[in-house]
Amino acid sequence: MRPASPSSGFPFTAVVGMDDLQLALILAAISPAIGGVLIRGEKGTAKSTAVRALTEILPTVDVVPGCRFSCDPDHPDPACPDGPHSSVSESRPARLVELPVGATEDRVLGSLHLEKALAEGITVYEPGLLAAAHRGILYVDEVNLLHDHLVDVLLDAAAMGRATVERDGVSVTHPARFVLVGTMNPEEGELRPQLLDRFGLTVDVVASRDPAVRVEVMRARLGYEADPDAFIARYDGPQRELAERIVKARALLTEVILTDSALRQIAEICASFDVDGMRADLVTARTAVAHAAWSGRTVVEVDDVRAAAKLALPHRRRRNPFDAPGLDEDQLEEAINNSTPPPDPDDDPDGPDGSDDPGGPGGGVDPADPGDSGAGDDSAPGLSGPAPAGEVAGSSEPYKARLLSVQAAGTGVAGRRSRAITEVGRVVGDRSRAGREAGRPHLLATIRSAAPHQHARGRTGPGLAVRAADVRLAVREGREGNLVLFCVDASGSMGTKKRMGEVKTAIVSLLLDAYQRRDTVGLVTFAGAAATVALPPTGSVETAVRRLESLPTGGRTPLAEGLLQAAEVLRIAAIRDPRRRPLLVLVTDGRATHGDNAFARARQAAGWLAQHGIATVVVDCEPRRGVRLGLAGELAADLGAEYIDLGEVAAGNLIRTVTDRRAA
Repeated sequence: MRPASPSSGFPFTAVVGMDDLQLALILAAISPAIGGVLIRGEKGTAKSTAVRALTEILPTVDVVPGCRFSCDPDHPDPACPDGPHSSVSESRPARLVELPVGATEDRVLGSLHLEKALAEGITVYEPGLLAAAHRGILYVDEVNLLHDHLVDVLLDAAAMGRATVERDGVSVTHPARFVLVGTMNPEEGELRPQLLDRFGLTVDVVASRDPAVRVEVMRARLGYEADPDAFIARYDGPQRELAERIVKARALLTEVILTDSALRQIAEICASFDVDGMRADLVTARTAVAHAAWSGRTVVEVDDVRAAAKLALPHRRRRNPFDAPGLDEDQLEEAINNSTPPPDPDDDPDGPDGSDDPGGPGGGVDPADPGDSGAGDDSAPGLSGPAPAGEVAGSSEPYKARLLSVQAAGTGVAGRRSRAITEVGRVVGDRSRAGREAGRPHLLATIRSAAPHQHARGRTGPGLAVRAADVRLAVREGREGNLVLFCVDASGSMGTKKRMGEVKTAIVSLLLDAYQRRDTVGLVTFAGAAATVALPPTGSVETAVRRLESLPTGGRTPLAEGLLQAAEVLRIAAIRDPRRRPLLVLVTDGRATHGDNAFARARQAAGWLAQHGIATVVVDCEPRRGVRLGLAGELAADLGAEYIDLGEVAAGNLIRTVTDRRAA
């Protein structure tokens, strides 16, 4: 551990009330093969503080001087772009590299210098963040807001230990072994289950409700802010002891024995939680080994398996997109009791018999008392069993919803709904580069741009005389994410409870589609005499489902007020996030019964939305039996909207587009 200095951050050992988080970070630091840590928690729970503090206790790193890829002098990478290396070495602190949410793929992976490749025929590689993070920590705050393809890049590099950049027939590869740590606020949206599974461990962090613990947190933070140097010096001893313990655990890691009975217990526990695939078993096994080394043991015991399962399984139990990650500790204890235990440490680890005693020398996680539930604080999220996906009062199971999208290509945020010019997708053209703007060069267009000037530039030998102004960037068409704003009629005109149940099921199905396409969603409801913003635009589709569950119904129908409220939400959203195009989904039977000239005012509001180019779809909830008034159809015409009946929401993979008047 490097000595404390005025520039050092908050000490890791001074963090209060976050034992599980500290343990997960330490185990990942001991064994990077675990696959990193995902930290889920509400705002203001010191997630970032704990991650940044970790670097202060990590061992220093021996590197080759001048190597931009931090090669180990004892085992330099033969394919390192900065090689070959001498045997000279120097030590430096382990790095914490932060990846911003808005980072491009070039910034993450690195890029090739196209001008030099064309002009001189040499490969000049500019390293990215993955190279800087090699043998350190790569920290992604708000990882749930990072685009999926970048998350895939990070997780692939973390799993393979290498990063590869391939462009225009040129390939560069370099080592990229790091501890990946991501933090997120679930209120802003969840990661896809496939990406959740790629993180080795996960921890849910909540602020303690114990006043004594909260007092300790405040005392520590205020003490640090009042005199950072004195506060850091106070924890110098514990910091050094912790750093030395991590070094010893790393050295002991290869000596830890994972017996057949321990492997069987891990397999039985994972099977009892019905997790998909084998990654859960492997991560649990690696974590148990790291925990044993951390505890100073050379044989994996039941305490190690228990600690590993608590960290490796919660996010892998998620069966449906709306299920909250979590682990029922009562179920874990039952699975441990019903499984084959590892051998007693006093027995021969290679012997055929195991011990029924789940005890052992601690290891930082105590076994739950059979007389107690073993469960955590009831106020902590994710510890109770998840509810069925999208289950709302009076509704049935959600279904595959029709894709609704905005017609014509926009220039929005990369996603999976509407056509757009984005950073990812097929090449549809090229454009000039603004200054030293980063981006994927278009090789052929760059050559065409430089070719007419070769004689004037005095080119006499091989290669092209390429100037920065010649470089053309590729224009790519992919898919964008939209703001899908639901405007829902919750009045008494929606009819029976059964009919409202059908409406809720349709909305949940559309929310499920929005979740899978990484959209932002919002919810406006109208009933009685006013409209309500039940959910401002957010990335948390799960929150939208919860608000839908408690949606009150009844009263008159203020349709005009609902449309005007939706317009105001979209206006504010456009200021905050101008690149995300809106898609308004109006769920109504078309009736308007509140105020004078109710339907006429609703049509006037619809005309205003149409004039401002708001792409809209009207979902008609009028009962199909009996006399139909067709008011929702008239409203759709005023909106210039796509019109579908409630029963048409579930239409397989049919694509129905909504006219984007602004593009037209």
